[in-house]
Amino acid sequence: MLNSWVVMPTCLPLVLRRCHACASPRFRTTGKFRVNAHHKRIDAWLLALCTGCGDTSKLTVLERMDVRSVPPGLLDRMHDNDPALAAELLQDPVVRRRNRVALDWDGAWRLDTGGAVHLDGEVIDVSVRFAARIPVRPVRLIAEGCGLSRAEVERLVAEGRLVSAVRLNGRLTGDFTFTLKR
Repeated sequence: MLNSWVVMPTCLPLVLRRCHACASPRFRTTGKFRVNAHHKRIDAWLLALCTGCGDTSKLTVLERMDVRSVPPGLLDRMHDNDPALAAELLQDPVVRRRNRVALDWDGAWRLDTGGAVHLDGEVIDVSVRFAARIPVRPVRLIAEGCGLSRAEVERLVAEGRLVSAVRLNGRLTGDFTFTLKR
């Protein structure tokens, strides 16, 4: 029987960027936007607050765009401070690269196993789906989902009793499956 697990975000991740005021390395996003128009051009930023001093930083979303080229729905979502839009934009690699930031997902996700995993069976097949692009080590997910230690999971991988088509000791952000042979 195939078990389905889902890695779900619980809140917005922290933004890794150095604060110019206090040198703190982390900012938390509030999901609020600032939109500014200059005649026919528009700028939009996602606002982030320093975790150390509370100073505000702006992450550029739109820069000197023609107002007519911005979809009205996107503009409405920014004016409404849509938290789902903030989550989408934080995961957009173009926005992260433009602002030279990375994301810290520690404590911002959870693993939903859909109930208890029965380790009594001879073979356990599990499909892991990511609801967002959260970089997590599969060994950590398997240990948490099965109630094992990471060392025990790594031992099972070394013995060939835990197999997958993906590398289990690196970080993953995409769906994968694994089989545990007891």
